[in-house]
Amino acid sequence: MTAMEAIAVASAFVAGVLLPFALIPILRRLGVLDVPNDRSSHTVTAVRGVGLTITLAVLIGFAIIWWGGPRTDGPLLPVVAAIAVAAATLGWIEDYRGVSVGWRFGLQLAIGALGTTAMVVITDSSWWWVLVGALALTAYINVANFMDGINGISGLHGMTVGVFFAGTALLDDQPWLVAPSLVVAAAFASFLPWNLGRGHVFLGDVGSYLLGATLAALGAAAFLNGMEPGYLLGPVVIYLADTGYTLLVRIRTGERWYAAHRQHVYQRLTDVGLGHLASTLTVTVATALCAGGATLSVLAPSPGQYLWGVFIVAVIVAYLSSPVWIGRLTGARRGVGTRDK
Repeated sequence: MTAMEAIAVASAFVAGVLLPFALIPILRRLGVLDVPNDRSSHTVTAVRGVGLTITLAVLIGFAIIWWGGPRTDGPLLPVVAAIAVAAATLGWIEDYRGVSVGWRFGLQLAIGALGTTAMVVITDSSWWWVLVGALALTAYINVANFMDGINGISGLHGMTVGVFFAGTALLDDQPWLVAPSLVVAAAFASFLPWNLGRGHVFLGDVGSYLLGATLAALGAAAFLNGMEPGYLLGPVVIYLADTGYTLLVRIRTGERWYAAHRQHVYQRLTDVGLGHLASTLTVTVATALCAGGATLSVLAPSPGQYLWGVFIVAVIVAYLSSPVWIGRLTGARRGVGTRDK
């Protein structure tokens, strides 16, 4: 990593730590607040929309990388930045004014389709990937939004996935991906001091949309640029498994799958007695184990690939069933817990 890229990563972290001092009073005056309801896991009104500062931090880091060093990726990074800005803007509108489900989904698809189209042109890939990319970007924006429900979870997810993307980019000879991934990791790590502890400051939809869109866009750009997909899927498989499993359970039981709820695995962990930090660390450790297993699977010879695949499946199963066995270990009663974003 060049000196300018190191400056970009450091700048993203510093900006993410300092900008909330200026933004939080403005959000309070605008009334951008999260008021607890029966589906919430927090018990106090909190400032929502602080993800705006993380958006700025990411863009500052990307800008320094783009203007300050050699560009080996062509214009892929500006496309990733444009997707991030568009998704964060939609999230901010949702935080401040609200957007209907239909418009929200349509705009997410449009962002994904336009962004993937640009990537396909740059990488000279098949046009079939436009549809896949649009759906993937839309899906992960919503996955990140659904999973943004307890203190620290999004900050640690952005940091963990960003670090793994950077490390595997070096293994796969994708040097252009290293610094942008570390910028994302640093920006979301900078939110942890604000969100952990008392937890009265939330990313809001602007922040969770940014998280999902940026990670999905970086992954899509790297994949279309030739990166091994196992490196990219490993760090996000726990988020996908939690969301997919919860969705299937709700459909099977006849519930409105699109309605707000608190039935995700990480939410049920708080119901069986784990605190916010412990639940967040459970998700993060499972994420790191799957990411590490996927990395080793790609690097291993054929028999070893299957063994690491079994390991990843075992981690996913253990995570999905964790509220049951942790509940038995703690003897906690269900239905008790608090949740903060």
